[in-house]
Amino acid sequence: MDASPAPEARPGLVNRLLGSVERIGNKLPDPAVLFLLSLLIVWVLSALLAGVDFADLDPRSGEPIRVQNLLTGTALAGFLSNMVTIFTSFAPLGVVLVAMLGVGVADEAGYFNTSIKLLLGKTSTLLLTPVVVFVGLISHSAIDAGYVLVIPLGGIIFYAAGRHPLAGIAAAFAGVSGGFSANPVPSALDPLLQGFTQPAAQIVAPEIQINPLNNYFFTSISSLLIIGLAWFITDRIIEPRLNANTPVDSDAEEAPDMATIAPRERKAFWLASGVLVLGLGLLVASLLPEGSAFRDPETGSLNSFTAPIMQSIVPLIFLLFLIPGVVYGYAAGVFKNSKDVVGAMTKAMQGMGYYIVMAFFCALFVNAFATSNLGTLLAVKGAAGLQALGLPGGVTIVGIIFLTAFVNLFVGSASAKWALLAPIFVPVLMQVGISPDLTQAAYRVGDSSSNIITPLMPYFPLVVVYCQRYVKSTGIGTLTSLMLPYSVVFLVAWSVFLLLYWAVGIPLGLQASFSFPAG
Repeated sequence: MDASPAPEARPGLVNRLLGSVERIGNKLPDPAVLFLLSLLIVWVLSALLAGVDFADLDPRSGEPIRVQNLLTGTALAGFLSNMVTIFTSFAPLGVVLVAMLGVGVADEAGYFNTSIKLLLGKTSTLLLTPVVVFVGLISHSAIDAGYVLVIPLGGIIFYAAGRHPLAGIAAAFAGVSGGFSANPVPSALDPLLQGFTQPAAQIVAPEIQINPLNNYFFTSISSLLIIGLAWFITDRIIEPRLNANTPVDSDAEEAPDMATIAPRERKAFWLASGVLVLGLGLLVASLLPEGSAFRDPETGSLNSFTAPIMQSIVPLIFLLFLIPGVVYGYAAGVFKNSKDVVGAMTKAMQGMGYYIVMAFFCALFVNAFATSNLGTLLAVKGAAGLQALGLPGGVTIVGIIFLTAFVNLFVGSASAKWALLAPIFVPVLMQVGISPDLTQAAYRVGDSSSNIITPLMPYFPLVVVYCQRYVKSTGIGTLTSLMLPYSVVFLVAWSVFLLLYWAVGIPLGLQASFSFPAG
């Protein structure tokens, strides 16, 4: 299917600004070095602030915040002795590598290419962007699957359709990460955040109960907003600029031939897809019984973050792509023996070498930042300043959103950040009449919007690697300039949307309210 030409880039303030961001960003050190320098800065700051007595209380313990000196002999000895464990226990590392083993087999066999051929045959080129963004949004139900599946596939799909692959990666990244809290399908994130919101609210109202889906209506409707915004930004701002300024490398891997599907490929696809559907059917059947081993042993829930099914998402991705990939490979004649299958896994791991190096330094930095208590101090000081201003409710909510977006540049984990901020934000806002449900919704907007512009986000380096498949010169600045329009527009428009949503009075979710006491 022939792609319609993208609009030509028009010189203007936006293009000049993004060009400046790209040039400045690409002058920054390599992401691995950036993480190393950040680690050294944390060490120095921890030593300088360790002797300072802060009156601010840690909301998790109720004790005064104390910055831990990471440059003492004991701390450095502990750092060296635990370095390997810190690296190997870095959560994103296992997620990426295990998932990529299965995904690599399906990719190398050609299962993805044939799937994309069929998708392009049914989807108008005009609708590729919203489809990619939508898939990115619903991928949140599989926790971090979008980072290892949807984002690289966004590049492949756009490239195969004759469009710029980095535009596809940007659109997918915007859906997966920028729209992290916009999802029409309930996900493990809902009960996870509620698990921190409820005890924080009980500081003020001991009997209060928070429904895990207290933001579900808002996040569902928000998905329409994010799809529309991302569609416009991709097609009217990002892709024209890429076409004008960032050509695909001449030696980049050629776009897969999407013109025809050989009879053997088609037969192999349907056979592999049948196996995939059968596997999913068996999985669903195993989840249905009330005594299923995949359910939370205490509550019987499947949607609980501690339910075995939620902890098994990545291994299931591995199996649900490995098995159909193997079936397709043998049926299509791509795989002749087991060595070919292992070779496909090996090739997938070779492409992860750069990410593994960056993940090593990222893991050390994240651990040091958390251990030093600098993140706690930053969040508590920001919240105290916001409270001292005594602003009207709507302005306060916007302040919460922007403060969360700022903290998110340094503390990437949504759960870790909310564990820190909920005991501060929720009780404070309840005392000025704002419900825990609305506070949590504001947090989700701020947390999502700035995910895509911070190199300190654990998956950011992985997206750089995806871009380098097509444009080897891609650096931090390139990706940041790609994602900055999404981040700024999402932050502003989504904040306004939440205020309008509040003004109209559309329910936030199940058993949710805007005010406290509810009314």
